[in-house]
Amino acid sequence: MVDPAVGARRTAPALRETPSTKVAIGGLRAWFGSKQVLSDIDLDLPALRAIAIIGPSGCGKSTLIRTVNRMHELVRGARVEGRVVVDGHDIYAPGVDAVAVRRRIGMVFQKPNPFPTMSVGGNVAAGLRLNGVRDRAVLDAAVEKALRQAALWDEVKDGLDQPGVALSGGQQQRLCIARALAVGPEVLLLDEPCSALDPIATSKIEDLITELKERLTIIMVTHNMQQAARVADYTAFLYLGKLIEFDRTRRIFETPTQELTEKYVTGRFG
Repeated sequence: MVDPAVGARRTAPALRETPSTKVAIGGLRAWFGSKQVLSDIDLDLPALRAIAIIGPSGCGKSTLIRTVNRMHELVRGARVEGRVVVDGHDIYAPGVDAVAVRRRIGMVFQKPNPFPTMSVGGNVAAGLRLNGVRDRAVLDAAVEKALRQAALWDEVKDGLDQPGVALSGGQQQRLCIARALAVGPEVLLLDEPCSALDPIATSKIEDLITELKERLTIIMVTHNMQQAARVADYTAFLYLGKLIEFDRTRRIFETPTQELTEKYVTGRFG
């Protein structure tokens, strides 16, 4: 197996500088009740990069990213052992506020899920209101900034009061990204963000990921090998709850060191 730390430190022509580690995962194990779904994951994820998590269905991809912002523990009977360290701080240490962790590490799910009773603007402002922001000017500025960051402002600026669910599927997903961005996260988790979208909407999300990684770290689960190759700087391959290989994306797809990785990325199984 490739040493994840070594994989993160290698130098490839496409990325000349060595990035710092944003999220360090060590000895991570996760369960749903008695079923273990992750086994001893060790993985250093670099800052200001897009990282793809790939692998066949049921291998633990979504569970892995849910441990990074402590959403896994919200499932009844779920538990985690090991360490997830963000900027040197273990988010599972005693006394750490899980809600504060989720403010720093936003998440967007597979299916667009704008709040059905809220307007476009209300959706984006929801997290800020929950955090106690009431000043209308501050909220308006934050809504515009987040929508611009999500490449949606020009499409919705004249309809901020319309229901968020009235937007197209691709627009709804970008609205959900804007909602996550509004509270200023340092890491953005994307769980199959394009699986329910058409090719045009998918292209817009991929372009957005490329832009956003200039400002924050993106960790994305995807089943789409071509998508991982297009947008991810690094790729982690999981199989049956274990990390098989982690490296720069080009190496994973062109010269993987593990036979299992090669079989998966070439479509021989999965």
